[in-house]
Amino acid sequence: MKIAAGADHGGYAIKEAVVRGLRSQGHEVIDVGTDSAETSVDYPTFAHRVAAMVAAGEVERGLLACGTGLGVCMAANRHAGVRAADCFTPHLAEMARRHNDSNILCLGGRLLSEDEAWAIAEVWMSTPFEGGRHQRRIELIELPEGRA
Repeated sequence: MKIAAGADHGGYAIKEAVVRGLRSQGHEVIDVGTDSAETSVDYPTFAHRVAAMVAAGEVERGLLACGTGLGVCMAANRHAGVRAADCFTPHLAEMARRHNDSNILCLGGRLLSEDEAWAIAEVWMSTPFEGGRHQRRIELIELPEGRA
């Protein structure tokens, strides 16, 4: 699978750990930065880069990290067709994929250990979308005010 990854300084270590794991499983990962935890950078820059790639179909999925995962998630979800989910447990990751067909995983670098982040990413990557009644709900997300 082709995956875009990005993080600010607060999510850098988590991004690096998860990217290593994804590559070890044979996934192609395009890392859009940042390249260090030493310099403060703006999380929306990286969130928009990854989300634009997902929205355009250049990659199948995305990975984003910042201090809490919240900021990158909010920025990414501004893009049509993006369903970014901030997950801090494997169960949330499973449900984000199974019921919401999440295409961007967001992680909190100041909330999770590298091992916890990898466990979440593994579940998120391996869980299929159930479809069915959930597909209709996904379609409603894209409509103004969720009206059918």
